[in-house]
Amino acid sequence: MRKLGISIYPEHTTVEQDKAYIALAHKYGFKKVFTCLLSINGDQEEIMRKFKETIAFANELGMEVMVDIAPRVFGALGISYNDLSFFAELGAYGIRLDMGFTGNEESIMTHNPYGLKIEINMSNATRYLDNIMTYQPNVENLIGSHNYYPHRYAGLSYAHFVTCSELFKRHNVRTSAFVNSHAATFGPWPVTEGLCTLEMHRDLPIATQAKHLFATGLIDDVVIANAYASEAEIKALSEINPQMLTFKAALFDTITELERTIVLDEFHFYRGDVSDYLIRSTQSRVKYKQEEFKPTYTPAIRRGDILIENELYGQYKGELQIALKDMENSGKTNVVGRIAEEEIFLLDYLQPWGKFQFSVR
Repeated sequence: MRKLGISIYPEHTTVEQDKAYIALAHKYGFKKVFTCLLSINGDQEEIMRKFKETIAFANELGMEVMVDIAPRVFGALGISYNDLSFFAELGAYGIRLDMGFTGNEESIMTHNPYGLKIEINMSNATRYLDNIMTYQPNVENLIGSHNYYPHRYAGLSYAHFVTCSELFKRHNVRTSAFVNSHAATFGPWPVTEGLCTLEMHRDLPIATQAKHLFATGLIDDVVIANAYASEAEIKALSEINPQMLTFKAALFDTITELERTIVLDEFHFYRGDVSDYLIRSTQSRVKYKQEEFKPTYTPAIRRGDILIENELYGQYKGELQIALKDMENSGKTNVVGRIAEEEIFLLDYLQPWGKFQFSVR
């Protein structure tokens, strides 16, 4: 089961604000809460009181709270890697190691008696995970997550993201990555130019970012990195089907009621005999072979157009397609809609026999 999450930063907020945000996320089915204990500047006792109260509230709602922590904080709090009782008492679901140890320590931590999850950094493309594996960790308690980047242009390249993520999927370790809210105004640091794992996501709509991460097949869980995301953004994420790529689209005024039904209500899958030019969903031509499909709007075809063959194409009439390349239109193909420009790149992640659907903007 794939999960969605939010992030909170108690050092910059009030307990009441964080509780309200957690309750909102819970309302939309979110399961994860990420929080940050990378520094304990100020009144340590007050900071920890706020953490504990907020975590307890999240736990009451059945949410999983992951606490990000650096090795230096272990020393500041007098915590040892072989005694994680502090985090169990805090109520945490697990701890994320912003920076790791040598491998043996991480392995020992996964065998903690409290069942705490140990989340390690996925973004460095080293043999760090392989090293931990040589020390025989309890893999059920070992998970990974990518970093996030507040500095524009500093986020991960897609190629590097794939390299890093594949190292973790090879060991069947659960993975997560961060997306950027455009309504949020802060993260853990003063610099905030958005907050995301992949640089290519920084200016994309939040739902498109998440769709992409799920479509790669490399990420299990998606967490909003900055706070506070808007209810509209949270709702949009909650409506994503991680198992089926859903393209945001606009339908043209020339579309018929039958064509609209085919686009929005029929079950679509990418036919397995692949073309360079088209994604073909062919079942509608079978189901509606007795129906009329008159020529309507037949301009030149562009990548990202949603197509339905009209009756001039004989046995192909009623077949739905998505254009992968620009093409001439012989007049036999009705162009009934178009995928949103910012989501056309997602076509590259739909695999043969993959299932897909459309949502109207």
